[in-house]
Amino acid sequence: MKWYFLNTGAGSGRYNMDFDLQLAKNNRGDEVFFRLYRWNPYCISLGFNQEFSSVNVNKASRDKIDIVKRPTGGKAILHAEELTYSVVYPIAGDMSLRSLYCEINKALREGLILYDERLSGIELESAQPDLRNFYKESLSEICFTVSVKSEINFSGKKLVGSAQRKIGRTILQHGSILCGDYHTKIIDYLNLSGKEYSDAKTGMLKNTTELKKILQNEVDYDKMSGCIIKGFEKFFNINFLNLDEEILILSA
Repeated sequence: MKWYFLNTGAGSGRYNMDFDLQLAKNNRGDEVFFRLYRWNPYCISLGFNQEFSSVNVNKASRDKIDIVKRPTGGKAILHAEELTYSVVYPIAGDMSLRSLYCEINKALREGLILYDERLSGIELESAQPDLRNFYKESLSEICFTVSVKSEINFSGKKLVGSAQRKIGRTILQHGSILCGDYHTKIIDYLNLSGKEYSDAKTGMLKNTTELKKILQNEVDYDKMSGCIIKGFEKFFNINFLNLDEEILILSA
């Protein structure tokens, strides 16, 4: 298996989601792609089955916040002060979606600890919530109000949120490593009633955290990217090949 790394910088919501989807659709079955990227402009992404009607589109437009649907599931995220990753992995042998989800999060944990040893307190969520009942609540419109099994937590709060989907014989997984707290403004762009808004705000503060809050310092995104790459190489015992973004697009 060949492992390729891509750093595509900051792109729009549509560009980022289309790029991930094309990586998955064009996978040849003997290659793994690992991509790091950011968002410009800031963007609200909705899960594949989530409705645009849940978002105050006019307010988002006035504030120059992009809106896009993800090819994966999950709920709304405001992508802002974060480092985003994606992994495209061919289904092979006995590798299941659930086991790959766990393995990727373990690799992310390795990289985060390389960035700062104070993050050695990171844990993977051990329990699976009752999502059927949770999705009946207003809080369920927001990704970062609940952790599913194997997601990355720090002191009981969600630090990295991820989503996954099987596309043909390929698994696409991508997620947000929270660096600053701008993501909490997602509640200002959802069509929530007064009580729903209050509950959502309380839920975000109770259930999420960010690297800036944990480390009491601004995140060095370049250093973070380098550490995450090394964490993946260490955990999966591989060496990444660099792949030029333009060559990839032209050959797709």
